[in-house]
Amino acid sequence: MVMFRRRLFMTFLAVSPFAKAFANALSSDGVALWPTQPPGGGGPVGDQIVDQHGHITHVSVPTLRMVRPDKPNGTAVLIAAGGGYRFISDKNEANAAAKWLTERGITAFILTYRLPGEGWAVGPLAPLQDAQRALRLIREQVESLGLDQTKIGCMGFSAGGHLMGMLATRFDQPTYQPVDAADQLSARPDFAVLAYPVITLKAPYDHTWTRMKLVGRNPDADSVAKWSVDTGVKPKDPPFLLVHAKDDPVANFENSLLMQAACEKAGVPVELIPLATGGHGFAMGGKKQEPVVWTPALEEWMHRHQWL
Repeated sequence: MVMFRRRLFMTFLAVSPFAKAFANALSSDGVALWPTQPPGGGGPVGDQIVDQHGHITHVSVPTLRMVRPDKPNGTAVLIAAGGGYRFISDKNEANAAAKWLTERGITAFILTYRLPGEGWAVGPLAPLQDAQRALRLIREQVESLGLDQTKIGCMGFSAGGHLMGMLATRFDQPTYQPVDAADQLSARPDFAVLAYPVITLKAPYDHTWTRMKLVGRNPDADSVAKWSVDTGVKPKDPPFLLVHAKDDPVANFENSLLMQAACEKAGVPVELIPLATGGHGFAMGGKKQEPVVWTPALEEWMHRHQWL
C-alpha cells in the first residue's frame, strides 16, 4: 500500500472553506469538508491510504475535489464511488465518472467520505453528514463557479449509490449542527444517478458489506428501515435514474426495482436502465471484459432534462 499526506488545507474562517483559494484547492488535492474535526469526532489518525487499485481507506479528513471541464455548461454533479463502506473505489468509479461528465461540459465534484467502520463516533451517520455538507458547499459556490443553482445533481456507485440515495431522500434530515453559512443552504440535489446501488438492507438482500458496515450482523427492524434508501422516498425528492444489471452478484437487481417502486408510489420521477448482463462494478462501462453500454441512455436522459 502507498501512504500519502494531503497538502495542508487552507486556514478556516467563519465562512465555509471554499471562501478563499477555492478553485486551486479544489482542483488539486481538494478541500476539507469541515473547518475543524468532523461532527462527533473519532476516526483514524494519520494519513489517508491509497492501495495499488486506487482504493482509499483511512479517511481521517473527508474532502471534496473539483474537476472542471474546458467549457462548463452550468451543471454540476457530486460523485460518490463505492466499496461497501470498507474502502472508496476512487480510480475505477469516481475518476471515470468525472472524466465522462467533464467531457460533456459538466463540472464534477469527487467526494472522499468517511467510512463508518473507521472509528467515527457517529458511526453510520458519518458518510451522510459528509454528503450533505459537500452538496451545500457546492451550492454556496454556484455564482463564483458559474454554475446553475437548479442543476446540481449527484451520482453514486454501489455503496456510493446508497450514499447518494440517502442524500437524495434525507437531504432535509438534520444530521449535524451548522458550522458556517454554507449549512444554511439546501442539501437537496436536483437529480440523482444511482448505478448498481445498494438500496435495501432487508432480507434476503442483506448480505452486502454496505449492510454490515452500517448496521452490523444482527440489526433490529428499525435500523434496517432507517438505513434503507427506499423507505425514505417522499414526493419532494429529486428525479432518479437507476442502472442495474440483472446478473449483479453483489447488489441484487431487486434493489433498483424496490427503489423504482418506492419512487412511483411517491410520485417521484424515476427511470430504470435494466441490463441483461454486466455484473457489479462496471462503472461508466469500461470493464476490461465485455464492455457494459449504458452511458448513451444516461446522456439521453440528461439531455431530455436539460442538464446537458
